[in-house]
Amino acid sequence: MPRTARRICPLCEATCGLTLTIEGTTVTGARGDRDDVFSRGFVCPKGAAFGALDADPDRLRTPLVRRGGRLREATWDEAYAAVAAAVPALVREHGAQSVGIVLGNPNVHTMAGALYPPLLVNALGTRNLFTASTLDQMPKHVSSGLLFGDPFAIPVPDLDRTGFLLLIGANPVESNGSLCTAPDFPGRLKALRARGGTLVVVDPRRTRTAALADTHLAPRPGSDALLLAALAHTLLAEGLADPGALAEHTEGIPELADALARFTPEAVAPACDLPADRIRTLARELAAAPTAAVYGRIGSCTVEYGTLASWLVDVLNILTGNLDRPGGALFPLPAAGPRPRPAGPGRGFALGRWRSRVSGYPEVKSELPTAALAEEIETPGEGRIRALIAIAANPVLSAPDGRRLDAALAGLDFMVSVDPYLNETSRHAHVVLPPPPPSQSAHHDFAFNGFAVRNQVRYTRPAVPLEADRLDECEIHARLVLAVSGAHGTALPSAVDDTAIRAALAKETADPRSPLHGADPAALAGLLTGESGPERRLDLMLRLGPYGDLFGAPGHPGGTGAAGTGAGAAGDGTRTRAAAPGETAGLSLERLLAHPHGIDLGPLRPRLPGLLRTRSGRIELLPEPIAAELPGLRAALAARPAALVLVGRRHLRSNNSWLHNVPALTGGSNRCTLQVHPADADRLGLADGGRARITADGGSLEAPVEVTDAVRTGVVSLPHGWGHDRAGTRLAVAGAEPGVNVNQLLDGTRLDPLSGTAVLNGFPVTLTPLP
Repeated sequence: MPRTARRICPLCEATCGLTLTIEGTTVTGARGDRDDVFSRGFVCPKGAAFGALDADPDRLRTPLVRRGGRLREATWDEAYAAVAAAVPALVREHGAQSVGIVLGNPNVHTMAGALYPPLLVNALGTRNLFTASTLDQMPKHVSSGLLFGDPFAIPVPDLDRTGFLLLIGANPVESNGSLCTAPDFPGRLKALRARGGTLVVVDPRRTRTAALADTHLAPRPGSDALLLAALAHTLLAEGLADPGALAEHTEGIPELADALARFTPEAVAPACDLPADRIRTLARELAAAPTAAVYGRIGSCTVEYGTLASWLVDVLNILTGNLDRPGGALFPLPAAGPRPRPAGPGRGFALGRWRSRVSGYPEVKSELPTAALAEEIETPGEGRIRALIAIAANPVLSAPDGRRLDAALAGLDFMVSVDPYLNETSRHAHVVLPPPPPSQSAHHDFAFNGFAVRNQVRYTRPAVPLEADRLDECEIHARLVLAVSGAHGTALPSAVDDTAIRAALAKETADPRSPLHGADPAALAGLLTGESGPERRLDLMLRLGPYGDLFGAPGHPGGTGAAGTGAGAAGDGTRTRAAAPGETAGLSLERLLAHPHGIDLGPLRPRLPGLLRTRSGRIELLPEPIAAELPGLRAALAARPAALVLVGRRHLRSNNSWLHNVPALTGGSNRCTLQVHPADADRLGLADGGRARITADGGSLEAPVEVTDAVRTGVVSLPHGWGHDRAGTRLAVAGAEPGVNVNQLLDGTRLDPLSGTAVLNGFPVTLTPLP
């Protein structure tokens, strides 16, 4: 008989709850979980296709080890023995920097990807860390670090209570949202308008999101920072800025007014290709709204001045008094995150603590630009990357100039890939370690709860038992840590989790500010529950977190040692929601397991000034690195715009390069076509259904043409994540409709200067019609 099981969907940032139908060990259906405290039954086409992804016949079942130049099936012991024989020896001979690590976007969608890569980096001691962040959201981390002192203090729009929402470079109706975890984003936008609110979308394409808007502005791509600067200038110049309660916690407003003095609407209008009066009107509408939020995403991040644009998004929220207030932009308080501390100065945020070996790119958040990976592998000399560990990463498609990186990977001494597929990147590995299907893995969203539009906590155990010949994904990672550390065969995988738990408790009990100060770490560790090391670590994080029971520490308001009020103190002046009837007081894994559909922890609440970690203990509105970049932005006012620029685009039934091998998600609008405006098509001699050659810094591509007025003039659009045409992969469905890799048009030299993020949008191209 079929049965049902809960599973949080891992396929995008919305983190919707699913109800899976299972026959034997096969997922035969997936629908939205109506009782999920966060998603309330919503499901998108990706979630509905969970079973097809889970059962994809191209998923690897056993490890692969390269022997005689070919990847062959191997046992787990053989695979880890190969890693243990190669990586420690390379480190001994060439040093820790001879090993690089690449983390792909799917890491943040799994428990293993959150818990173990930091341990792997520490075990190796390498500074050569590359992640998908520098192909996506790193500008937001940098701007938040500079403004608030913490690169993870990223405010999100209070979608359910705001009265005015300005979206720039974001298409959440198709992407389901990013750095803003919100199940049913389309429904929330419709609800905004239904309650009389206003939605303004700034995007060079008429996306599905733009179709819902009251106002759609289509500026020239790459001009986001100029437009935002003009909005901020107008607020300051016309006396519309009113930070309200933020004023006492903010420094630099007069200096900001001086720095933005030249960014008048009239000055930026030609570069943005928008009327100056429309820019000024938008600033006035934003200031007049009783509640408002400005939200920018990948379209405003992956451009030349992505960090300045990300900074200006929050500058607007601050100047209008909408940061950290209901209906504006607020900071989530995730259950497994750190417990808030009292307000006061912090360490601040620094850039460039070290630099890359070849081009001298500064580190950001302990990472180097992924665009620099190829040169770090292929350039001879001390510190050259000779071994690479790629975890859920496919940079051959996701990074600029995949052909160069493809050739560089082929020259590595050794490569390990943790990936369920043999794809364009993992085909180069000497060892491939395949995780099990998602139905066989537990799930908690460590990362995305930090960006959720409502505080809640959910956890699902595996819906299907782990097959006998597979390893749990967390164990795969733990064994990898042991193998590169020289401990393969001498320690159990559980030792990795035990070490992490001891370290966390030692730090907590040594902190004079902690209610657990002076307690015995070993005794506390003995109180943890869970069926595995990862569950015990989750239990620890929940207990130490802002809603946790703190092991019943006496006097802790949310702990079992208190008088049973069930209210958790955030520690920064805010209060968490009181426990509902039937709930125990204080959060732990045991309590969470008793609530299979999750626990609602209430709407987002103000958290300033407690979360500030700047050296001043205040919002630093015009930090020095930002001020130093503004002259470059001013120079862009006089720059001559390119005749034609390219932007990427999202598909509702896809996610980067992940899902092109699932038949249920192919076809329809999910096509790799070059969208061209009719006027540009006429001018260039392009026909709908014909083909065109696209040429840019990194070379040329050929793609089918789709003539549509969904893009503005002077702009063409090609989706990212395609290019499944390389030999040696095992992606039958994706290979049948390979598309082309838009990132091959880039040579990797166009980077946002502050964050090292690749410029993937708004770069110049030329088009040539093909017969």
